[in-house]
Amino acid sequence: MTTNNLSRQIVAIGGGGFSMEPGNPRLDKYILELSNQKTSKICFLPTASGDSDKYIVKFYSAFSRQQCQPSHLSLFQPHTADLRSFLLEQNIIYVGGGNTKNLMVLWKEWELDQILLEAWEKGIILTGLSAGSICWFEEGLTDSIPGSITVLPCLGLIKGSNCPHYDSEPERRPAYHNLRSQGLVSDGYAADDGVALHFIDDTLHKVVSSRPQAKAYRLEKINGEVRETVLEPMYLREYI
Repeated sequence: MTTNNLSRQIVAIGGGGFSMEPGNPRLDKYILELSNQKTSKICFLPTASGDSDKYIVKFYSAFSRQQCQPSHLSLFQPHTADLRSFLLEQNIIYVGGGNTKNLMVLWKEWELDQILLEAWEKGIILTGLSAGSICWFEEGLTDSIPGSITVLPCLGLIKGSNCPHYDSEPERRPAYHNLRSQGLVSDGYAADDGVALHFIDDTLHKVVSSRPQAKAYRLEKINGEVRETVLEPMYLREYI
């Protein structure tokens, strides 16, 4: 049984949402509406931040103002041994930013990678920003190791690669182009802060933004050349 009238959905946010745009709820409201529930159950996974208390407080502060039932799951202080049942009761699972490498290691140790795959297959909406965007793809560009942008294998629910913070961290664009040119990363998508890539199954369905000038990009290697194509988002003007 799915929680919505569409199939498997992922909303990958380049940067933004409640933690980066506390006065701009456009992306978070867009995600809540996707579940088609009067009161959506939304669970925050703050794993990449080391389950930061401040991050968790920000989540509850933001979503307690919306028509939803917010909760969170800590892997450092889990409130239940049955992680699977808890997560599969949700309508939306929202993954926070932080260290993607640590996130992937912990998820595999706790078997969350398999639970999240099951959640996706059931129609539970998966979303997140930064590390919470990268994690859904086959590969992501991460700064988990200080001093460099590296390629990290991820869950592979969406084909290809992903790079967040494309406009706010100036080293990301040249790193993505260089890594793709060398064949060290696959074709994929980049997103500015304030932009979300909405996938249905593993196909890009829509690009939306909370900021009027923000963009998304398709990066491909064609005939030996790396090409970057701008993907114009729909500005969520009315989601305020």
